[in-house]
Amino acid sequence: MADNSNKMSFQAGQAKGQTQEKASNMMEKASNAAQSAKDSMNETGQQMKAKAQGAVDAVKNATGMNN
Repeated sequence: MADNSNKMSFQAGQAKGQTQEKASNMMEKASNAAQSAKDSMNETGQQMKAKAQGAVDAVKNATGMNN
C-alpha cells in the first residue's frame, strides 16, 4: 500500500511540475507577444510623428512661414 501511495505522490508531483512548466512557457509567450505589440506601436507612432512633421513643414513652406 505504501508503495502505491509513493507512486501516486510521485505522479502528482510530476503533473504539478509539468503544469508549472506549461504555465511558465505560456507566460513567456504572452510577454513576448506584448513586447512585440509594444515595439510595433512605438514604430507606428514614430512613423506618424514623422508624417505629421512633414505635413507641418509642407504647410510652412507653402505659406512662406519657413523662411
